[in-house]
Formats: sequence, structure tokens, C-alpha cells
Amino acid sequence: MTEVTIYTDGSARGNPDGPGGYGAVLLYTDKTGKVHTKELSGGFSRTTNNRMELMGAIAGLEALTRPCRVRLCSDSQYLVRAFNDHWVDSWQKHGWMRGSGSRKEPVKNPELWKRLLAAMAPHEVTFVWVKGHAGNFYNERCDTLATTAADQPGLPPDPGMR
Repeated sequence: MTEVTIYTDGSARGNPDGPGGYGAVLLYTDKTGKVHTKELSGGFSRTTNNRMELMGAIAGLEALTRPCRVRLCSDSQYLVRAFNDHWVDSWQKHGWMRGSGSRKEPVKNPELWKRLLAAMAPHEVTFVWVKGHAGNFYNERCDTLATTAADQPGLPPDPGMR
């Protein structure tokens, strides 16, 4: 099984109602031992950074053409904890609701979480929190891709995300 590391990032450019973009870098080794990278960048407007982080992860996973062992690295602690702390399992179990008692509320962006789960399905995925960028070239590259995507003029809003 091919091993792939995906570094992902999102940028809402500091404004939840402003432009947003996401980037992902896939790092993998082919059968000959040669290391390859594939860069993905996309974007849409009127969204938040958490949505961008999800979109970056989805884009990276959807770019894979066959089942892989995936190490998904993100600087989004929220995204990583959603899987490592089994929040997503709980959300699904409780009808895409989070919290307890009178503080129960709907999970934001269930369509994106479901799309991410579908993109993960054929793969063995582990999530790693990359705290900050701290010289990690690939994570910094994802940040650059996300910012580039956020700066693209005229990108339409992602359907159903607002």
C-alpha cells in the first residue's frame, strides 16, 4: 500500500465573510524510491478557516486515485482532534449534534464532515497536528497555497456551504 503524507492548510484571510482558500501538498514515494509532491490549491468566498481546513483535507484525499496509507498533517487542532479524540464518531452517533443536555447544538458543516468521511473511506488515515509552521517546508507551502487560493478573484461560493 502506497504511503502518502498530506499537508493541508486553510486561510479565511482573517475575515469569516471574506475570501477563503485552501491548499494541500501530497508527498509520496513511488515504486522506484523517488519522492514526488503534488500541490493542490482551490478556493471559494464567504467562509471560515475551519471550513478551509476541511476543504484542504478533502482535496488532498480526493486527489488519491487508489487506496493509500495516509498521514494527514494539519495545523488545525480542531480538525485533528475531531478524529483523534473521536468527536466525529460522537457527532454521528448523536445525529450530527454536539454538546450535552441543554447545551446541545447542531454540528457546523455536517455536509463537509460527511464528504471528508467519504474521502477517507478507502484509505488508512491518521491525523497529525503540526503546531505552527516552525520551518516545516510543506506546511509553509500549504499556507502559501491557501493564501494564493484566497486571493483568487471571482471564485464562486462553494455550493451549499453558506
